[in-house]
Amino acid sequence: MAQIFDAPSKAILRSQIAEHIAENDNNDRRVDQEGEAPLPKDRFFDRELSWLKFNQRVLECAENEDMPLLERANFAAIFASNLDEFFMVRVAGLKRRIDSGIAVPSAAGLSPRQQLRAISETAHRLQDEHAHYTIDTILPELEKERIVLLTWDKLTSSEQERLSRYYRQQVFPVLTPLAVDPAHPFPYISGGSLNLAVLVENPASGKSHFARVKVPDNLNRLVPVDDLTEDENTNVRYGFITMENLIIAHLESLFPGMIIKEARSFRVTRNEDIDVEEDDAENLLNAMEKELLRRRFGPPGDHGHHEPLPLPAARRPARREPGRGIPSAQPAGPDRAL
Repeated sequence: MAQIFDAPSKAILRSQIAEHIAENDNNDRRVDQEGEAPLPKDRFFDRELSWLKFNQRVLECAENEDMPLLERANFAAIFASNLDEFFMVRVAGLKRRIDSGIAVPSAAGLSPRQQLRAISETAHRLQDEHAHYTIDTILPELEKERIVLLTWDKLTSSEQERLSRYYRQQVFPVLTPLAVDPAHPFPYISGGSLNLAVLVENPASGKSHFARVKVPDNLNRLVPVDDLTEDENTNVRYGFITMENLIIAHLESLFPGMIIKEARSFRVTRNEDIDVEEDDAENLLNAMEKELLRRRFGPPGDHGHHEPLPLPAARRPARREPGRGIPSAQPAGPDRAL
């Protein structure tokens, strides 16, 4: 039968475990021989910071102009995906060590809090470099090759009509806007999902309301646009619009009778580190299944948001469509900045 400890006993147990680990760590340290110069304390690289340097090399591949353009764009995407996984696993593990009280320094001599501060500084610098290079270099070079990322106001009327039809048939049926107010708690945000934070105003009362719209993950995020020009003599360009831009252009269908004031896209990455004690688990398969299920509801490790996106329907009441309202945001269960 498992023994249950109260809060003071847990704190004492954690401190004893930390002391035991630190004592064993000191006992395992190499003893300098007489007359031998001591080894430098900085002889080891920090494990987490070394991984960020590896991901920096991935970013440098994206910045290598000797590579084909699409390969560089692919490396830029790999960099972003790697960084997400780093926060979901490595940073989550550091935070768990701090919360559990086992703040033993790493082989490089850094405590978990020092590691987090160094990770924050390096990761923010790399993120800024990645964002600026993608926006200022890769996207313009793709545009020279007639591969264009578009916004709704850059589309022709025929393209807008075609995409509106696609939205009504494929996107609108799977959208569920959730209102947030004193009667409806903030909805659960699943890890890695892309969402829209929407601010709407009731024209009758003048009150503002917040709602969250999840961008469906079962549809492609980049929606292809047909030929951008109706002139047959002009070279064909291959245009795409992001799913969040398409939804924002049609927010009036989700909030009938309301004024759309602002919309931002955001997402949350959660703690997805797996912690299974193989020796204590009677059934390793069941333990892994429970741990994988827990990952969906892990604590948030990081969040990201974008600047306000253009609202074609802003500052005016939306058309009312019968049978479509804002469902209540019932909590679906227990949901990047250092």
